[in-house]
Amino acid sequence: MALTHDDLERLFKVPAKRRVRLKDFDPGWAAREEFRDLKKDELKTRAATYLKHNLADLSAAQEVLWATDRHAVLVVLQAMDGAGKDGTIKHVMSGINPQGCQVFSFKKPSEEEIDHTFLWRYMKSLPERGRIGIFNRSYYEDVLVVRVHPEILERQKLPSGPRNLGFWDNRYDDINRFERHLTRNGTLVLKFLLNISKEEQQRRFMSRLDDPAKHWKFSDSDVAEREHWDAYQDAFQEMLRHTSTAYAPWWVIPADHKWVARVLVAAILTRAIRDLGLKMPVVTPERLQQLEQARRRLTGGAAA
Repeated sequence: MALTHDDLERLFKVPAKRRVRLKDFDPGWAAREEFRDLKKDELKTRAATYLKHNLADLSAAQEVLWATDRHAVLVVLQAMDGAGKDGTIKHVMSGINPQGCQVFSFKKPSEEEIDHTFLWRYMKSLPERGRIGIFNRSYYEDVLVVRVHPEILERQKLPSGPRNLGFWDNRYDDINRFERHLTRNGTLVLKFLLNISKEEQQRRFMSRLDDPAKHWKFSDSDVAEREHWDAYQDAFQEMLRHTSTAYAPWWVIPADHKWVARVLVAAILTRAIRDLGLKMPVVTPERLQQLEQARRRLTGGAAA
């Protein structure tokens, strides 16, 4: 699956500020012309090879990011339940220095968090310069689950006013300005929607029910939210339309095949870091002299 930069953008990148339809993105995409004749074991082997190569490239890119200490990377993962966010994080980040990566998962907001704006708790968890930060769900929940379940707004202690289309437009605007602020200050923002089909989600839920070792993964809320599938698809489409920007684009990643999602996320993340044009810090002549003095002292100490 040797895709070029142009291929990745053409197939998976959401154009800025343009109406999109999720049905135009195939969740089962797997570069079929290349893999259709492979047996399952052969497919897994090929996929592992691709991912290993991508992770080596990502590790090298992350090392430069860490060394230069000028930029941070924020990876936002959104998806329906069962789409593989946890597995994507586990596999894509397995090859990089743990010191340079941090992951935050956001659940129901606390009372303290409700007493602040909806962006506040996410601001506290932003990655430092030199690090890759991953948001497993994010501030986009406030235009997704909250939009599907508007009764949640009543618990957010907001000023009175209409909760109409203008309200949601304002939230999109808040998010866009927030991400603009981040990018202007050196944070690369990459947003991935793991696009799973309703049929594949059902299969994964059934797998959790059928396998006692996976029972812990199953949540009753997963089934409850699945009943709102169409509403979520509409909310995702509005989110993509209003918040995919030139400086913080959305990528719709086919997630019916877990290995495809992992390979694509790793490839896009690596390319984006490389496109920052970072170089390893150059040691100044003065510093080289200091290093030489340290060498002499060490050598002298060893001789003594």
